[in-house]
Amino acid sequence: MMLSATMSALSRSSLEEMLESLRKRDEEERPKDLPPALPSRPQSRARMPPARRSLPNNFKVDGDNDQKGHKRKGSFGSKKVKLRVESPYAVISEEKVNEQPSSPVPTANDSSTDCEAPPQSEELEDDNVAYFIKKKLHVWCRQPRGKWELGTIQSTSGEEASVSLSNGNVLKVARSDLLPANPDILEGIEDLIQLSYLNEPSVLHNLQYRYAQDMIYSKAGPILIAFNPFKNVEVYGNDYVLAYRQKLTDSPHVYALTDAAYNEMMTGEVNQSIIISGESGAGKTETAKIAMQYLAALGGGCSGIENEILQTNFILEAFGNAKTSRNDNSSRFGKLIEIHFSTMGKICGAKVQTFLLEKSRVVQLALGERSYHIFYQLCAGSSSKLKERLNLRAASEYKYLNQSDCTTIDGVDDAKKFKRLMKALDVIQMGKEDQELVFKMLAAILWLGNISFQDSDNENHIEVVNDEAVTNAAVLMGCSSQELMAVLSTHKIQAGKDTITKKLTLRQAIDARDAIAKFIYASLFDWLVEQVNKSLQVGKRCTGRSITILDIYGFESFQNNSFEQFCINYANERLQQHFNRHLFKLEQEDYELDGIDWTRVEFEDNQVCLDLFEKKPLGLFSLLDEESNFPKASDLTLANKLKQHLHSNPCFKGERGRAFSVSHYAGEVLYDTSGFLEKNRDPLPSDSIQLLSSCSCELLQLFPEMLNQPQKQSNSSHGGALDSKKQSVGTKFKGQLFKLMHQLESTTPHFIRCIKPNTKQLPGIYEQDLVLQQLKCCGVLEVVRISRAGYPTRMTHQEFSRRYGFLLVEANTSQDPLSISVAVLQQFNIPPEMYQVGFTKLYLRTGQIGALEDRRKYLLQGLLGIQKSFRGYQARRRYHELKKGVTTLQSFVRGEIGRREYGVMVKSSMTISSENVKEMLAATTLQSVIRGWLVRRNASDFNNSKKSRENARSRRRSRVRMPEEKQDLPSDRLPNLPAALAELQRRVVKAEATIEQKEGENAELKDQLNQFESRWIQYEKRMKSMEDMWQKQMASLQTSLASARKSLASENANNQHARRDVSSPLPYDSEDAISMGSRTPSASTPLKYSASISESALGRDGHGALASVGHLAREFDHRRQTFDYDARNLVELRAGQSANTNSVEELRKLKHRFEVWKKDYKVRLKETKARLQKVGNSEMDKRRRWWGKLSSRAL
Repeated sequence: MMLSATMSALSRSSLEEMLESLRKRDEEERPKDLPPALPSRPQSRARMPPARRSLPNNFKVDGDNDQKGHKRKGSFGSKKVKLRVESPYAVISEEKVNEQPSSPVPTANDSSTDCEAPPQSEELEDDNVAYFIKKKLHVWCRQPRGKWELGTIQSTSGEEASVSLSNGNVLKVARSDLLPANPDILEGIEDLIQLSYLNEPSVLHNLQYRYAQDMIYSKAGPILIAFNPFKNVEVYGNDYVLAYRQKLTDSPHVYALTDAAYNEMMTGEVNQSIIISGESGAGKTETAKIAMQYLAALGGGCSGIENEILQTNFILEAFGNAKTSRNDNSSRFGKLIEIHFSTMGKICGAKVQTFLLEKSRVVQLALGERSYHIFYQLCAGSSSKLKERLNLRAASEYKYLNQSDCTTIDGVDDAKKFKRLMKALDVIQMGKEDQELVFKMLAAILWLGNISFQDSDNENHIEVVNDEAVTNAAVLMGCSSQELMAVLSTHKIQAGKDTITKKLTLRQAIDARDAIAKFIYASLFDWLVEQVNKSLQVGKRCTGRSITILDIYGFESFQNNSFEQFCINYANERLQQHFNRHLFKLEQEDYELDGIDWTRVEFEDNQVCLDLFEKKPLGLFSLLDEESNFPKASDLTLANKLKQHLHSNPCFKGERGRAFSVSHYAGEVLYDTSGFLEKNRDPLPSDSIQLLSSCSCELLQLFPEMLNQPQKQSNSSHGGALDSKKQSVGTKFKGQLFKLMHQLESTTPHFIRCIKPNTKQLPGIYEQDLVLQQLKCCGVLEVVRISRAGYPTRMTHQEFSRRYGFLLVEANTSQDPLSISVAVLQQFNIPPEMYQVGFTKLYLRTGQIGALEDRRKYLLQGLLGIQKSFRGYQARRRYHELKKGVTTLQSFVRGEIGRREYGVMVKSSMTISSENVKEMLAATTLQSVIRGWLVRRNASDFNNSKKSRENARSRRRSRVRMPEEKQDLPSDRLPNLPAALAELQRRVVKAEATIEQKEGENAELKDQLNQFESRWIQYEKRMKSMEDMWQKQMASLQTSLASARKSLASENANNQHARRDVSSPLPYDSEDAISMGSRTPSASTPLKYSASISESALGRDGHGALASVGHLAREFDHRRQTFDYDARNLVELRAGQSANTNSVEELRKLKHRFEVWKKDYKVRLKETKARLQKVGNSEMDKRRRWWGKLSSRAL
C-alpha cells in the first residue's frame, strides 16, 4: 500500500529525533594526542531521506516489493529498461524518475550535494608530519627510480623532508613523495580493507610479506587475490577441505570463496558464478581446478558424477592447452563449466562450453613454444601396438611439432600424462574404438604436416611429393593417396557448366594443407566437448541451481600479436567491464538511486575501449568484417582502413605499415594485421570439403554439419571474400561473448584475481612493478576503497524485518517494516555511522550483519532446543504407548505359540516314550542278565574261598592234635597235593575264559542292537517317504477329480445362463481348496459337493453323469482312508518289532495294490469326463434349437 503524507511525516520526525541524538553523541570531545585519522567519510546526516526530500510516488513498504537486493535483472531502482543489441547489458532508460517540484532528489551531477565531494589526499599534512616525527612512525618514501622504501622522518624544511631509510641512509625528498606506513601490527593482514592507510606501497608490502610466508591468498574486499607460487604449497587437501566446510577457519582461500558461493546458492536459491581472471601464467586454470575439487567434496554423492567432472580437466587440458613463452600450461581456449546441483546440494550434472580455440597453433608455432599437449603425449606415451597401427614416430620427426625447436617441458612427463588421459577417457565412458579413432585423427594431422611440395613448372606451380607422409595421411583419413594429392595441388573452379582445374602455387598449397589440418583438429575438439557433455548431462534431474566457473585466457601482450591476441584481449576487456559493472557501477548507482549519502569513488572505466571494438559501423570488428568481404582486400588495406576511420578514438593509435596499437585496461598492445583477414574468414576450399566427406574414416563422418556447410569460394587466387551466409570468426566470437555475459548477469558473481609475481616463472621472486601493474589493471585499490567506504550488506526493509524482526524484546507499536528495522538496529546498539537507511533498503557496513546473525543463530538454536525437547517428549510418550501395546500383543502371541508347541511336544513325547520304553526294557533285561552272572560268579568265588579256608583250618587242627600221625602218614599221599592245586588253577583259567566269552557275546549283542536300531531308522524314513508319495498321488487324483467337476460346473453354468428360469449357478469347492485339504496327512479331507441342478436342465443323462461323479468321489474318500489306515498300522506294528524282510514285503504289496487301484480309477475318471462332455454338447444343441424357435416367434 502507499504511504500517506501523515504517516511519512510522523516516521521521518521520530527517526530524525533519534538520529539527532546519536549525532550529538558522536560530536563529543576527543583526546588531543591522536594519530592522524583515515581519509574522512561523509557524515551520514540522514539514515532516512531527510525532510527536504520527498519519497517517490510509487514507494511501497509492504510485501509488494519482492525483488531481492542482490538480484539485478538489468534494472536499477524503479526504472524501466530495455536491452540494446549492441551490448550484452547496456540499458536505455524509457522513463526517468519524476522530479518533485518542491523538493527534487539530488542527482550524482548535483554539485551542491555531498555526493560529489572530492576524496581527501593521502599526503601527509603539517599536523600529521609533526605527529609522525614525534612518535617516530614509519613512512613510505619514493626514491628517484620510482621504488618505495620504508623510513622515518628526521626533519622538514619547507616542501622537503629528511628521511632516514631502513638501511641507515638519509635522503631528502619532496613531501609529496611521502606516504604514511601502517603499524607493524597490521603487517601481513589478511584483508586489505583492514589497513589503516591504503596506498600503493602499503598494499605491495603487505602482499609481498604474505607471499614470502607462502600465504598466497589475500582478500581485497569482495574479491580474492591469488598469487601463483610456482611451486607446491601445502594449503590443500582433505584436512583443509574439512576445516572450511566446518567453518573452523576463515582465512582467505579458494575454498572459502567457493564455500560462500555454495552456501548462497543453497540458502538464497540464486545461481552463482566464480569468475577467474588474470594474465597468462597467473594460475587461472589451477585455481579453477581447485574450486572444482572443493565443489566435488561438498556435493559428492554415490553417483560418482563429481569424479567425471574432475576428469574432464585432464581431457580439456590435453587437447586445449599448450606451452607458450609465458606459461608452460597456457589455456588456448575459453572454458565455462556450469555445475548443477540437486535440491539436497548434491552434484547432479555439468555442462562445458568452450570459446575460440586457437586453431593456428596446430600448424604454426613461435620459437620456444609447443603445439597442444596431446600431440607430444601421444608420441611419447602410446603403446608399441598403437604406434604400429598409426605409423607413429617421435615428436621430433614431425614438422608441425619440431618447427619451434621445443618438444619437451622441464619437469613434465608426457608419457605419464598420456596414461592419465587414457584413464580420464575411460571415466567419461568413451569406448576404446572411439579413443583409437581420435588418435587416428591426431596422427593424420601430424602426417599432413610432413607432406612436402616441389615445383612442376616455371610458373611457381607445384605438385605433391608422393612419399610416406602422403600414404600414411591418406590411410589414416580413409581416402586414396591420389585424391589427397589432387586436393593439395589443384583447385577446381566452376565456370557455368564447365569445371576448370587450376594448379596451386606453393603458398596456396601450404594454406590448403594447413586448412585441412586445422579443420580436423577444431572439429575433433568440438566433438570431444560434445562427448564430455553427454557423459555429464543433467537431463530431468536439473533443478535450476548451478555454480558457473569461468576460466578464460588471460590478457596477452607478446612481441608479435596477431588475430588470436586481438580476440583474447577483447574478451578480457569485456570481463573487466563486467567486473567494473558489479563492483563499481551498479553498487554506486544503487546508493544514489536509494537516496543515501555517498561520496562517489572514481575508477578506470574501459567503456571507450569496448566501443572501439564493438561500435557499428566504425568499430574494429565491423571494419574487419567489411574488409573480409572484399575479394582483393589485403592485410595492408585493412590496416589503412582502420587508421583512416579510427584515428580519432583515444584508445586507437596507428603505427607504421600493417600495425596498430590499442590502449587496453592492462596496457597498450601493438597488433600486426598479417593474417587477420585469412583468420577472420577461416576458409576451407570446397575441394577439401568434398574430400573429407568422401573419406571412409568413421570419425570424419560424425561431422556432417561442419562438412556440409555451404562454401561459395570465389574464383580469385587469394581465396575469395567472406561468404555472406557464413559468419566470420570475429563476429561469431563476439556473439558467444555476449551470450556468456548474459549468462553471467543472471548469477551472483564471485571474483578471483590471479597475480603473476614474476616473469621468470620461479618461486620466491616478487617483482613489485609487475605486481603493481596487475593490481592497477584489476582495479584492486579502487575495489578496496569502495569496500571500505561502501555498504556491502544491503537488504530491503521487508527482508530485514522478516529475518530479524523476531529478535525484538519488546513489541513495537508500529508494525511497518521500516520501523521494525530501525528498532532492531537500536536494540543491538549498532553505531549510526555503520549503517544507512535508504528509500527501499537498509545498508550496513562490513561486519555489522555478523552480530545480528550470531544473535539470530543463538536464538534459533534455543528454539530448536525447545522444539527438540518437546518432540523428544512426544516421541518417548508415543514409544512407551506403542511398547506397552506391543508387549501385550507379544504376550498373547507367545502364549498361543507356547500352547501350540506344548501340544506338539506332548504328541511327539508320547511317540518317543513308547520307543524309549522298548529300548529301556531291552537294556534292563540285558543288564539283569549281566548282573546275575556277575553275582553268581562272585558267589561261587566266595563259596570256594570259604571252603578253602575251612579245609585249611581243619588241616591245622589235625596237625595240632595228631602230630605223631603226620609223621606216620604214608608217603604215597604226598604227591596228590600238587595235582589238586593244578586242578584248581585249571578251573580258574576256565572260569576266566568263560567270562571273556560272555563279555564277547555281550559286545556282539550290543553291536546287533545298534544295527537293528539303524535299520529301524532307515525303515521309518522309507515308510515316511512312501507315505508322502501316496499323499502326493492322492492329491493328484483329487486334482483330476476337481477338474472334472469344474468342467461340469462350467457347462452347467452356461446352461443355466442360457435359461432364465435358473436362479443360480452350481456351487462347489475350487481345485485349490481340494488340493490344500489333501496336503494335510493327519486330517481327513471333506470333499464338498452339493449339486442343485434341475431335472429340466440336465435330464436323465445328466443325472447319470452326476451320480457317477459322486460315486467316484465317495470311492476316492473310502480308498484314501483305507490306504492311510493300512500304512499307519504297518508303521505302528513294525515299531515294536525288529526289522525284517516280512515288513518290506508287506509294504511292497500295499504299494502294488495302490498302483492297481490308481490305474483303474484313472480309467473310470476319463470315461466319466467323456460322458459329461457328451451330455453338455447335447444340451447345447437343444438350447440352440430352443433359441432359434424363440427368435422366429419374436420376429
